[in-house]
Amino acid sequence: MTTTAIAHPNIALVKYWGKQEKPGNFPATPNLSLTLNELTSTTTVAKTTSDAFVLNGSKVEDAKLSGFLQKLRARFEIPPLKIESNNNFPTTAGLASSASGFAALMTAINGHCALNLDAESASEWARMGSASAARSMFGGFVSLVPPTWRAQPLANKDHWPLCIVIAVTSEESKKVGSTEGMRRTAATSPFYKAWVQGAADDYTRANDAIVARDFGALAEVAELNCLKMHSLMLTSVPTLSYWNAATLACIEQVQVLRDKGLHVFFTIDAGPQIKAICTPKDVDNVEAALQQTQGVIKTIRCGIGHGARLKA
Repeated sequence: MTTTAIAHPNIALVKYWGKQEKPGNFPATPNLSLTLNELTSTTTVAKTTSDAFVLNGSKVEDAKLSGFLQKLRARFEIPPLKIESNNNFPTTAGLASSASGFAALMTAINGHCALNLDAESASEWARMGSASAARSMFGGFVSLVPPTWRAQPLANKDHWPLCIVIAVTSEESKKVGSTEGMRRTAATSPFYKAWVQGAADDYTRANDAIVARDFGALAEVAELNCLKMHSLMLTSVPTLSYWNAATLACIEQVQVLRDKGLHVFFTIDAGPQIKAICTPKDVDNVEAALQQTQGVIKTIRCGIGHGARLKA
């Protein structure tokens, strides 16, 4: 018998970059995101004689996944599992594949092993695999904040039907993973303390903008929050940059489009891909402009999607 779950990556509009110094994989800062609808991780679990993990058709060894299963087994009766996961988008390339992957895995295990966890409890466990996975347990706009650090839905996907155009500028796996990048930044960037201290204000401003559907206010706080995070990376020792020339070209393109009156802003996670968030009336022009930007391999158009769920 097998159980299959589906989850989608999310785009953080207010980022977290850095972890608390205690067990449990807690972010250092409050953060919020929107869940995408076109990018998908599909994960199937089945009982077997020893753990096995197959990612995109290839058997792999994954210490992060093994550690996650170990934490689960300290609390629940979970047999050895064969885990097969497939992404319909580039993996470990800055498109939040760990978020959707661990959300799908937690949902599949919850169903397969009859753990009977509600969505918020399941998000707490997903967070232990990947903090951003907690947010992918829900659709729409999602927060991850103290004191519980369980993901909570802010607004459903129909509250504000924004569009997202992803400009893929590289399909290669990033050389420095997010966990190592965060550790490096927290240990060496002279601006890390200020980043942590200012996070709550960014979160509140973004939350209020989403509630009011104030595009200009959300654009302002989301872009600045993104640039502050990448400034932390650049001021780490050794320096850390996930961007390439096409990333910079896309940023300039978004700024040009906005100067022309289009409702669009950008955000970038730990990778070279740019995500342009825009209103439905402007999405065609935004996608066309990004497709023509030098260095862009392809674009992916998304809307706001559902949370993790079992496949019927």
